[in-house]
Amino acid sequence: MKLLTVNFLTCAVKTCKGSAAAFPLHFRDAELEMQDVEFQPNFIRNIIARVDWSGLHTMANELNFSNIPETKPEAEALENEQLLRDLHRLLLETQVAEGKLICGKCGHEYMIKEGIANFLLPSHLV
Repeated sequence: MKLLTVNFLTCAVKTCKGSAAAFPLHFRDAELEMQDVEFQPNFIRNIIARVDWSGLHTMANELNFSNIPETKPEAEALENEQLLRDLHRLLLETQVAEGKLICGKCGHEYMIKEGIANFLLPSHLV
């Protein structure tokens, strides 16, 4: 599961709908894998506008990526090649192979196996 994908996910439990605490989902016991992906600076520049930066920063801290700025970079900063490479590495090259995503509101755990998160809920949570 690429980390870029996680930035667009929220808890699917019915009691969490619309709750700010249901996003971002938090990693636990995450086993990371790195996958070489061709550097795509233009993709990073374009996707940053769609990324929830607060959620991204939280996720980066939880996974010990300390080189991600606390606030969303301005357009001029996105000309900094090292920043673009750091974001590329985090968003496109880093994958979670195994672990869990945890909701900050209800505590529901979504298992990640072989890079795929299971978002199927038992009927009483839908």
